Amino acid sequence: MNPVLLQSPLQNFTDLILGYIIEIWDFLIFIGGVSGVLIVLTGAIIWLTHAHIPRGRGLIFGGIILCIVVEYFVLFPPDFVTP
Repeated sequence: MNPVLLQSPLQNFTDLILGYIIEIWDFLIFIGGVSGVLIVLTGAIIWLTHAHIPRGRGLIFGGIILCIVVEYFVLFPPDFVTP
């Protein structure tokens, strides 16, 4: 017998919402990683072209911090992401 049919409608709804939250979490991790790399590259371009050296260094530092935070959440995800 199919165990999905034995669950209550409320349980099915919560499972559906949890699936959407997990998909959103994966998308946010992807966006965080890409934006961290883009911020570091933008900061390096600004810094190395001497357009605005303090702003470039700040962008590089901020991008590295963002990448570290994203990597932390990849290694230690919240409880709702783990099956």
